[in-house]
Amino acid sequence: MEPATSQGNSTAIPIAIVAGFAMIALAIYLTSGRSTSSDVPELQPVATDSGVVQPGEVEPVDASDYILGNPNAEILIVEYSDYDCAFCKDFHSTLHQIMDEYGVTGRVAWVYRQFPIGQLHPNSPKISEAALCVGEIGGNNAFWSFTDQIFDGRDIEELTNVTKLPEYAVTAGVNKDEYIRCMDEGRQKAAVDQSVEVGFNLGIRGTPYTVLMVGNDQATLTGAESYETLKGIIENLLSQLNGTFDPATANTDGTTAQ
Repeated sequence: MEPATSQGNSTAIPIAIVAGFAMIALAIYLTSGRSTSSDVPELQPVATDSGVVQPGEVEPVDASDYILGNPNAEILIVEYSDYDCAFCKDFHSTLHQIMDEYGVTGRVAWVYRQFPIGQLHPNSPKISEAALCVGEIGGNNAFWSFTDQIFDGRDIEELTNVTKLPEYAVTAGVNKDEYIRCMDEGRQKAAVDQSVEVGFNLGIRGTPYTVLMVGNDQATLTGAESYETLKGIIENLLSQLNGTFDPATANTDGTTAQ
């Protein structure tokens, strides 16, 4: 079992939505009596030439991101994740369920960003580099195929078998020699380091860490929320977009009272 700091038994209020779509304020407080994220021990920002992102400032989604679904979706689920995090494996399955239901409508999309916690999972930074090398060579679909293979290829409490990474890359449609060259040259190391720096300055201290983006409005989920809770949050957001949301009927778990 990977080490993680328990979040205790504070009151659970997964989502609160302020009336009026233009001023969506989502306050999400996660608790379940167990930790649902892999926490960072004494992580320091990684120095890069890109400058420091101010706390709370989430970089907008752009062409450099790896996106599952419609890039112009109204609701963007931006996930910062660690490939060797047990909670991330669990949440990866949850987000696939969400995309199976809502991605087909074009209104919800999933964005994957790197936040490997090397102090807990020594191989994670290299796995992130591998994923970005696959994406560089093979594009968006290859990246997602590789990512799915990583999470599907291990049990929840296991670490990734890094000897299989070239095999995963080939299965994703990438030339093995090109992949090895990218890794040997360290072409994606700076990108991984920058993603960690940006995440740290956002306040990320554990994975998975998710930012829900609707236009200029943002909210965070800390930890591996359940499918039911995340579905309720999305339903409430969609009802606001449709102009049918009534805060008087919204439950504290994000669902709507019947």
